[in-house]
Amino acid sequence: MGTERGTVIPASHSDEVAALADSYARLPAGEPVRLAKATSNLFRFRDPATGPGLDVARLNRVLAVDPSTRTAQVQGMATYESIVDAHLPSGHIPLVVPQLKTITLGGAIAGLGIESTSFRNGLPHESVREMEILTGDGRVVLARPDNEHAELFRGFPNSYGTLGYALRLEIELEPVQSYVRLRHLRFGSAAECAEAIASICRDREHDGHPVDFLDGTVFSAGEQYLTLGEYRPDAPPTSDYTGQQVYYRSLRTRQTDHLSIRDYLWRWDTDWFWCSRAFGVQHPLVRRFWPRRYRRSDVYRRIVSWDRRLGLTDRLSRLRGGGGNEPVIQDVEIPVDRLAEFLEFFHAETGISPVWLCPVRLRDRKGWPLYPMDPDTLYVNVGFWSAVPLRPDEAPGTHNRAIERVVGELGGHKSLYSNAYYGEDEFWRLYNRPAYQRLKERYDPDGRLPGLYDKCVREK
Repeated sequence: MGTERGTVIPASHSDEVAALADSYARLPAGEPVRLAKATSNLFRFRDPATGPGLDVARLNRVLAVDPSTRTAQVQGMATYESIVDAHLPSGHIPLVVPQLKTITLGGAIAGLGIESTSFRNGLPHESVREMEILTGDGRVVLARPDNEHAELFRGFPNSYGTLGYALRLEIELEPVQSYVRLRHLRFGSAAECAEAIASICRDREHDGHPVDFLDGTVFSAGEQYLTLGEYRPDAPPTSDYTGQQVYYRSLRTRQTDHLSIRDYLWRWDTDWFWCSRAFGVQHPLVRRFWPRRYRRSDVYRRIVSWDRRLGLTDRLSRLRGGGGNEPVIQDVEIPVDRLAEFLEFFHAETGISPVWLCPVRLRDRKGWPLYPMDPDTLYVNVGFWSAVPLRPDEAPGTHNRAIERVVGELGGHKSLYSNAYYGEDEFWRLYNRPAYQRLKERYDPDGRLPGLYDKCVREK
């Protein structure tokens, strides 16, 4: 089997696709469709499904790598951990590698992925050349930007499995060097930090050094850091943040640092950014006895899922006289010139700290209709993942609704991997109802898959 570009795809992939399409066709009409997969990075928790799911476990491989064209053929359920491991030996990685190991390529494309190369490489779906998609009506189509399925190609990002599932993708790669030199720059105000972000993203250098990676961490209104990464072919002894040391804490104590490229890519995964502290994993004694192989984001997420099902954290909060806790787990894109306004509101509204910053500018000026960012605007992704105590008189969703309102007022966008509270009219104003309806009618006319609003807000 080959692609339109001539790359040879193993016959086993065709067999796996045929088996999946057959399994999909045999699902009873009206029965909810779900993927049977071991991991998830979504934060819309539901009761465990009881019916059979589509077994996509075998669609998890890197099928072919072509260093000469800097492209790879990858199955949709391949995790970024496995993709990186397949490409690093040839000195390449995808243009954007989301920060958690078990994010799948298909998940990052159907949802929203981002990382510290996004200021120059955009979002993961912008480095996709073609997608093989199992659509809601049971067809397997090849979607490219220049064929009869071009509208699906552009509308697939931010569709969250409501139009179909990506089975194989051709992605672009970039060459890497063995090490990354880090510089941590401190700023005393969000306005100064935003100004530096704009300057660095424009020039792609700082103080005479190239900048290949850029992200930031906010500890308080008066303490924020930008981390500038530069590829290096060699380095002095490198740091290890998979052991006793915690990466984000190093930002406050070190002005420079060095990591291997692999450790840099996964620098956030060991402690799930900083969220491992909720489980005591950052305490030196606990960390010493917590097995290294379990210091991973997917392990922590399973613990959170278990807590959500049992409601233990909320019960404890109410026993102490509180109103429970509201999860505030979101990533939002804010125009860089409105970043200081958003952070001022956020500090006052939630008190959550730290907060992640990741600049992003679209590569493709044609844009992506279901997540309509302005290609002329530099945005900053603001990521925050915690819970806020509710007073007894506050309803669940109070803080998230306030965040949604302010993000809209500032000309930003919110990704949909977690809880959303928008009314239906407002949701479709933000996420392009006409474009979505056209795609739904063409590729899932019988509604085998849930609608985007039903899935992301009503949590069906």
